[in-house]
Amino acid sequence: MEIPKGKLIAIGGAEDKGEETEVGELHKNNLNFFELGILRRIVEEAGGIDKRIEVITTASMIPHQVGENYLNAFGKTGCINVKLMHIRTREDLQQPEYLQRLKECNCVMFSGGNQLRLTATLGGTTFMKTLRERYWNEDFIIAGTSAGAMAMSSTMIYEGNAFRAHLKGEVKLTAGLHLIDNVIIDSHFEKRGRFVRLAQAVAGNPACIGVGLGEDTGMIITGGNKMEAIGSGLIVIIDGHEVIHTNIADIPEGNPMSIENLRVHFCARGNGYFIDERKFIEKMGKETTPLMTDVI
Repeated sequence: MEIPKGKLIAIGGAEDKGEETEVGELHKNNLNFFELGILRRIVEEAGGIDKRIEVITTASMIPHQVGENYLNAFGKTGCINVKLMHIRTREDLQQPEYLQRLKECNCVMFSGGNQLRLTATLGGTTFMKTLRERYWNEDFIIAGTSAGAMAMSSTMIYEGNAFRAHLKGEVKLTAGLHLIDNVIIDSHFEKRGRFVRLAQAVAGNPACIGVGLGEDTGMIITGGNKMEAIGSGLIVIIDGHEVIHTNIADIPEGNPMSIENLRVHFCARGNGYFIDERKFIEKMGKETTPLMTDVI
């Protein structure tokens, strides 16, 4: 079985911006950790502050504003060799400059916004083929936040109201960027109450592991299998392999689903998970969530 040499870093989103209310501003309470925590880890995985990072803002409706946020944030980590790719259309990808920059960088990062815009623009292009080849054959880092994280998987959620996600048909799925199989990623998981949304996606695709990423939280995925939790929040793993019963295939659309024996794991910083083995690991990373100590 072929194993990718690169790494994926999927982030739940530190910017609370929906498709219609995108403002490009980082939460003040998450700003410090995001800039000096998760982004610093991206720089570290890419090889250090002198390595070249390309931020792709295709998913965003306000690419220039979002791009400037990332330039400033990466700059605070000491990494200033960061460039922006404001790719808006498939025609833009005909420009040789973008493909050449992709070949020369050490890491790409997909911004948040609308994941369907990202896949519809990049899917099936030479640019995407080259990106995938670099990930599989080189020590190459692909990071993504919010929509940029959700688009990484082969099966992607592109729509679904959290308040109606218990009803069949309310969660819409399509093909993602095919960087990792057997996983469905959701973002802004706690703040936007998306547990049932991801559960419906897994119920209809039980071969997949659902990965719900909280804000200011991420997973580093190595070899397409080993996942390490990073950041300050919570990651929820939903495993449908041992589901005994679900009515999702038999009920009419608009009716509530039922699921029996869905397995759930909570991962905090330093915990890990093996996708193929479906196994939770208590201590995967160097940094873990601090434990309480007795005070005398």
